[in-house]
Amino acid sequence: MDELVVSTEVYADPEEVYAFLLDFPRYANYSEYLSEVRTITGDGGPGTRYALRFAWWKISYTANSKVTGVEPPERIDWEITKDIDAGGCWRVTPPETDDGDGETGDGNSTDDAPCEVALEVEFDPSSASPDALDLPRLVSFDWVLKKAIPLIKGEAERVVERAVQDLEGSTRDVDLDVYVDSNRI
Repeated sequence: MDELVVSTEVYADPEEVYAFLLDFPRYANYSEYLSEVRTITGDGGPGTRYALRFAWWKISYTANSKVTGVEPPERIDWEITKDIDAGGCWRVTPPETDDGDGETGDGNSTDDAPCEVALEVEFDPSSASPDALDLPRLVSFDWVLKKAIPLIKGEAERVVERAVQDLEGSTRDVDLDVYVDSNRI
């Protein structure tokens, strides 16, 4: 499995961040290649199913996903349910707890302390089904994978960056920590 984790700090209440991330249809606002997220069934909790419409180059594809677990306000687990072995989670880590004097252990006020938000994705490109795409003539599925997989990192970074800006209500340079365990990304 290839793995990608994009994380950063966000200056917002962890419960607000969690509720924001639970709204999967909003993700289309942050992605260059995700044009629509439609709720098939559910309310965002476990078992909720979504249709994610992607478009890139001359190719469009609808991925089906499902929320597999939630741990409010810290974690939302999801998986892709057809055509590829993929899944991941959104993780929200609250700021350090108050040590009794209105400050965190590092001397900062808990009211001003950021929480961490992370998008974690795991996928197996070799599990992708060539039958899932209606490709133009003379275009191989292997060529599409070779071109599309490197785009995943940039898309994940863009989604996290734009979500943070919406959560904070302003535009700023967002410092991202990116971990990649893949020789394809």
